[in-house]
Amino acid sequence: MLVDEDAPIRHRLLEITEQFQNPIADLTTLLNLLTVPLEYLNLLPPQFKPYSKNRIYKTSLAILKYIPSIQRALLEHVLPTWDNILEEDGSFTLLEQFFAPDADIASVSGQVAISAFSTLMTTRLTKQGIRLLRSLVIRYPVEKLYAAISLRSDLDNTIKLSLWEDCVKTVLMVPAKVSNAVQGKTDYPLELEHGTYFTNICLRFEILVHSLSYKPPSESITLLSYLFSRLVNVGLFPSYPPVSRSQPSFFQSTMPMLESRFASRTDSDLYKLYWPYLLRNISSGHAIQSILHSLFSSTDKLKPPLKSDVSSRLCIRKISCLLNGLVGRLYPGDELWEYAINLVIKHDWDESRARIFVCWISGGCETGIVDLPVLASFLDAVVEAWSSTEHVKRSLLSYHHYVTSLLIITLSYIRSSEQTILAIAHSPNLIQGVSKYISHLDPSVRRCGMLTAEVVANFSGKTLNFKDWEGDDLDRQWARDLRKLIERRDVDADIAEKIQQNSDTDISVPEQAVEDLLISKKPSLSSHQESDSDDSVTGYTSRDSSRSVSPTPTDLDELEREPTLNVGIKKVSRPAYLVQLGQLLRGASKNEMDKPHEADEQEVALSCAEALIRKKRDYGTELEENAINLTYGLLSLQDNFDLPRFEERRQAALTALVACSPKQAAPVLIEEFFKSQYSVVQRFALLNALSMGARELASLPLPSRNLDLNRSSMELKDNSQMISVGSIDKHKLNVTKRTTLAREKHLRIRHIQTISEVSSAAISSSLVAKTISYIDVAAQFFIMPLVHRFWEFLRDEQMREELTIHLEQRQRYHSAGTGLILNPVVFAQYLRAVAILVHASQNAPEWLAIIAPNALELAVTSGTRPLSSTMNKIETDEAVEQWGKEASVLTSAFELALVVLDGCLDLDDGRLISLEHTALLLGAGDWAGKVFSLLDKGIQAQGAGGLHETKLKSVAAGVLLKVDELTSRWRRSMIDT
Repeated sequence: MLVDEDAPIRHRLLEITEQFQNPIADLTTLLNLLTVPLEYLNLLPPQFKPYSKNRIYKTSLAILKYIPSIQRALLEHVLPTWDNILEEDGSFTLLEQFFAPDADIASVSGQVAISAFSTLMTTRLTKQGIRLLRSLVIRYPVEKLYAAISLRSDLDNTIKLSLWEDCVKTVLMVPAKVSNAVQGKTDYPLELEHGTYFTNICLRFEILVHSLSYKPPSESITLLSYLFSRLVNVGLFPSYPPVSRSQPSFFQSTMPMLESRFASRTDSDLYKLYWPYLLRNISSGHAIQSILHSLFSSTDKLKPPLKSDVSSRLCIRKISCLLNGLVGRLYPGDELWEYAINLVIKHDWDESRARIFVCWISGGCETGIVDLPVLASFLDAVVEAWSSTEHVKRSLLSYHHYVTSLLIITLSYIRSSEQTILAIAHSPNLIQGVSKYISHLDPSVRRCGMLTAEVVANFSGKTLNFKDWEGDDLDRQWARDLRKLIERRDVDADIAEKIQQNSDTDISVPEQAVEDLLISKKPSLSSHQESDSDDSVTGYTSRDSSRSVSPTPTDLDELEREPTLNVGIKKVSRPAYLVQLGQLLRGASKNEMDKPHEADEQEVALSCAEALIRKKRDYGTELEENAINLTYGLLSLQDNFDLPRFEERRQAALTALVACSPKQAAPVLIEEFFKSQYSVVQRFALLNALSMGARELASLPLPSRNLDLNRSSMELKDNSQMISVGSIDKHKLNVTKRTTLAREKHLRIRHIQTISEVSSAAISSSLVAKTISYIDVAAQFFIMPLVHRFWEFLRDEQMREELTIHLEQRQRYHSAGTGLILNPVVFAQYLRAVAILVHASQNAPEWLAIIAPNALELAVTSGTRPLSSTMNKIETDEAVEQWGKEASVLTSAFELALVVLDGCLDLDDGRLISLEHTALLLGAGDWAGKVFSLLDKGIQAQGAGGLHETKLKSVAAGVLLKVDELTSRWRRSMIDT
């Protein structure tokens, strides 16, 4: 009976994968789980050996099939929760071993890397996923992935090719995947940027070709030709040299290395034979044409192109040798001949490339010996194209010059073959072509035929001169330069000295230089530090003191972290889950003997609360399940230990809860606001969280300064004042209101629903979780609960006052006492919060019919009716009774009314509020008019004076103007109704 020795290991790996998908208790448990699979694969770094409890060093390739599921579990469950904790602990490298293991640790590292590419490309990329992908790309370039597949002896060639194809497809989709993941919102590593990434791929491909050229090509040519053809499909062989860094080009990236390889004496001829062999093994003809076209356009061209000095001729021959090394010799009848000749003749190149093509096709760029039969076949193809009627009539002058130069330069290479020259001279195509050129109406084109006829006659031993070559015209200068050029052949340029110079010096590019090109280096600061030193300044010389040196802050931090000095002190672990955060806020611990100090728990909880809440926003239902408990915990938290930035951090966490989970946090905060157990500071933090969270949901600007204990009440004041001033400015500037035609059409016209095809974009967008917008939750979860709960609270408070009104003064209940909700300080803040919420929800569908009337009723009632029976009355000199109101309450009520009226004017010109709530609107106008008249007479409200009085007067005037504008527009309809 056969015994499966790997069965316990596989069972253990399945258990670990399941544990990764569930919450993990602490960091030590996580590290213990991470070390087990790595030790099974012999990939565990030495510094993490103490965390491993399994002493198994046997590695089995069968275990590798469990790696993709472990990688996916780490990406989807462990990494979103534990990334920051692993980073702070210095253990993130352990998790990196599952994706980009150290290449020198074990032979299975390449298989793990290939699996990591596939896993990362098939999951949603996050910030940490992009970081892992960057490490993977740097540590495992193309040549290492190729080695990981080709060196496996347990696979046949068919399976190797299948694995290589999948690997290449995955590697080439990295830039697009990263770009789609970030969506232009954040920066990402330069190594993953489109241009840089594919430039690195090109450089690594050349290194791979160089390393494989020393081995039999039959083993590698199939895999390498597939990668070469895939590089064509992703656009790395453009027809013209790119001008932007984001547009990579294979030959533009590798040309310096190719030239160095071909000129180096250390590289054997096998490298020069490998490239043509690789090119001929590409199955796609379109791919071969793209490669040749990109190669021809990437070669250097001379300026001027017909320059005939020795250095120019040497340059032409050097580039021809490069083409000969990459493409090889061309022979008629070869498939590559058809592709190359078609590109050479039918494309509009310049004259310098015509010289390069002829020198290369002649076959003498390296030896100097010209292959006359090949040139004769090439010349026939050139003459046929040059003499065609369509070409003569319709081609541009630049193409005429190019093809004529190609023809004449080719003739100069075979002038020694008298038989070939005579055959060309008597060729019907050439004779007809000369006739067509000479009969052309354009003199510049006509001179191309005249020059060709003279050159052919001269090479044939005849004399022909049209005597039309003197002058400064560009075409005549071109003809004279071409005549001078063909006096000698570029292939005869003496490069013996140049070759000797290159052979004496090894100019091959080392791979370390390629590494420098691939990884961008940061500038060194040593030079700046040296330049900053000033030797001219000399300090006082002091005697050595016998006293010990005072410790620096760094020394104190090290002493605090010293484990031998912290015996018995329990360190608080950073929470990875929201449940753990809630436990820290409540001070709950399973073991009271082992419990850390409560101050340390609060400090850790507040320091990471906001970041953890926002991090969990789009991560499953964890935030929804814990939002209510976190709201209770943060709101009831007391600063008993005088922690630094306590109020600021608590405020940020509460705001994050409202912004990230509004349906759970907002109703809880509203309900808790009307309970009597909270202080003024806690109530202000609650209102600030509702207001700032709503503005964040509505994508409105937030205050730039941080909240603290002294400034908490000022945030809502500033926001409400900004809103009210903006509303008044609209009236002053007489801003044109948007038309209501589109809104009325939307309400009245109903389109007939028809069956139509659903686009793929709509399907994909419906599958993506939509973020909650404030206008969708404003009425149900923010404004209306806040208003309705206030009316219930006011009813209960007034009833409680009535029940104690028969008691003595000291025994009566006062609902507007210090610290209570109806106290002017707190109640004014409440009205400001309502104003901010109403202003942010103006685009909500319920705004005109529900939000605006209820908010205006709250403002008018708060400013005109007594909220408590203990408020005193003030009688004016005109015997007008006005219930006593604090100036802050009146100002906040007017700001709320101003927001409502301004919103009504913007949305429907005030039609709904004027026609359906006429009494409420007119009451607001009367209220504003009375208050404004009292202030105008110099009668001050309680708490008024100075800036408060000015602000109160301005908002009262603003409400008065808005009401007047509304009534003037709808007065007739209001009277009719």
